[in-house]
Amino acid sequence: MTPEPDSPLTALAGVGPALAKKLERLGLYRVEDLLFLLPLRYEDRTRLLKLGALVAGERCLVTGEVLLAETAYRGRRNLLVRIGDGSGQLTLRFFHFSRSQEAQFQPGVRVTCFGEVRKGRAGFEMIHPEYRLLREGRDPAINDSLTPIYPATEGVQQGRLRNLTEQALTAMRRRPPEELLPEAIRRELTMPSLAEAILYLHRPPPDADVALMVAGRHPCQQRLAFEELLAHYLSLKNLRALADTESAPALRGGQDRIDAFIEKLPFRLTGAQQRVTEEILGDMQAPHPMMRLIQGDVGSGKTVVAAIACLKAMACGVQAAIMAPTELLAEQHCRNFSEWFRPIGLEPAWLAGSQKAAARREALASIADGSAPLVVGTHALFQEGVSFQRLGLVVIDEQHRFGVHQRMALREKGIGEAGHPHQLVMTATPIPRTLAMAAYADLDVSIIDELPPGRQAVTTVAIPETRRDEIIERVRAACATGQQAYWVCPLIEESDVLDYEAAQASYEMLTAALPELRVGLVHGRMRPAEKERGMRAFKEGLIQLLVATTVIEVGVDVPNASLMIIENAERMGLSQLHQLRGRVGRGAAKSHCVLVYKPPLGAAAKTRLAVLRDTNDGFVVAQRDLELRGPGELLGTRQTGLPEYRIANLVRDAELMPRVQLVAERITRDTPKTGTAIIRRWLGDAGRYGKV
Repeated sequence: MTPEPDSPLTALAGVGPALAKKLERLGLYRVEDLLFLLPLRYEDRTRLLKLGALVAGERCLVTGEVLLAETAYRGRRNLLVRIGDGSGQLTLRFFHFSRSQEAQFQPGVRVTCFGEVRKGRAGFEMIHPEYRLLREGRDPAINDSLTPIYPATEGVQQGRLRNLTEQALTAMRRRPPEELLPEAIRRELTMPSLAEAILYLHRPPPDADVALMVAGRHPCQQRLAFEELLAHYLSLKNLRALADTESAPALRGGQDRIDAFIEKLPFRLTGAQQRVTEEILGDMQAPHPMMRLIQGDVGSGKTVVAAIACLKAMACGVQAAIMAPTELLAEQHCRNFSEWFRPIGLEPAWLAGSQKAAARREALASIADGSAPLVVGTHALFQEGVSFQRLGLVVIDEQHRFGVHQRMALREKGIGEAGHPHQLVMTATPIPRTLAMAAYADLDVSIIDELPPGRQAVTTVAIPETRRDEIIERVRAACATGQQAYWVCPLIEESDVLDYEAAQASYEMLTAALPELRVGLVHGRMRPAEKERGMRAFKEGLIQLLVATTVIEVGVDVPNASLMIIENAERMGLSQLHQLRGRVGRGAAKSHCVLVYKPPLGAAAKTRLAVLRDTNDGFVVAQRDLELRGPGELLGTRQTGLPEYRIANLVRDAELMPRVQLVAERITRDTPKTGTAIIRRWLGDAGRYGKV
């Protein structure tokens, strides 16, 4: 009996509880899930190749008669089987074999093999090919479609996966999956039906364009990718629609205090800062929660815009909370906010994981009774035991380090009589538009696309580590003119596994090489107080050269620093390098960034360093980083909260996003039940993003 598509996998022949458990590791729970487990690649077993026409590196199907079989001892035991077909000969080599296997290969027996052709000592050979002995009078079995190679998991062989997908396809032929994309939309986009696309991708015909399929560009793949992107986009838009029905405190006062605060700032806001500030303050006056993302390049002045939003909240009688991903960045925010707000009688409370028990108790009490109108901290802010009296605004810095669920958790903490808090999230990693559409569809996006006056482009060069002496002289010369420099190393101590320059070793080397300079050291394993002392000493000019790990990627603002040296630059991502480079160029002096690399450079590393040399534009850097490394790495690997896609690829399929957006609007307006069904098909009943 053919199982239903929504039946559990145990309804399939040969699937018991143990195998079902293994298949869960591939995200497979129901029969229908197998339809969306697409092959990674394909093998061509639809034609037999003559042995005389073999090419090294090709995977192919061949047949021949056993001419000779022998066991050889060349360092290790080998079974060598020589076959021929009249046009040429091929050696089959086995390292792992049994006596019964060896006995099968009698001269005159015909055998069909599939494997990769390699050059051996005595001509072409296949190592451990898949093979089948042919009975007398039988012809070799030739497939009528390309053979799919599926994502593997331990204990589940390819043959088993092919068998299970065949059962699922049989079930699909009997009861095709519901066509959820409206026919008018499919016609406009010239897309095949869902059933056609699935069948083609699991069992492509012999004349299929394999190169197009491997590239993920085949119309059948695009059909599935489009629907999956649509499901994620609709899910985030549902989250936003839910927020728009919720209440929030309508913060309509405090403009006089904001005007006075801006007037007293030691700098003028840029036009972009003013525009974004107006967008935020407008949102906060509405009786439903603001959900806004501020994008801005390194040094564009996002923090002061967030400070104005916090002041608005406090002036209207509600609490504001600022959450940063690291204590270092949270400390920098706390320092900035203290300097800005102390003159008007406001002092932020501090909450972080490293706090001593007494200080934490005091902070928690002031947050709970409302005597702390402004709280700055790390993820400790959304942990159990933290209770706000009346949280009206949540500001999350470097949003991509947290993800949807964590920011939802902090948002839930603020639910009170007046409703949910307003939410402002910030990132200094500029996000290409198509990626922002997919990752942040639940947020309104504001862009600070203008650097403050005085910020200038940083000249970037790449230099091999063999010229280290020249680089040290460059540091000496810069510091001799009264400027300061950073020397950044990825690790704190020597590593046998990764040949990185350690900060400690570099500190000792530079102290010896530059005895006339005051050299400091800052790294992530220092206690916060030690780190703070080191940073402050550098900011105040007591240290001329600061050796550091990437803890200084965000947070430190030292206008007098004009030279950035980055060790092992070839091993870092573009966006991280751009963040580090953004630590200089904040003062009047011409600034430089030196990317030190270990030759020889690979092609990818060459491309990355060339991008940094050619542009200072964070959005250009982010786009290239996205193309080179993919969205997960651009936005911060596992913590991103960025959805895992089964078929779609945000880099490859970025061009689909504008159409996904338009189709989502039509479905939401005309057939909302269809949108719910699409989300359920791809994300399950939970809708993934609505859960906290």
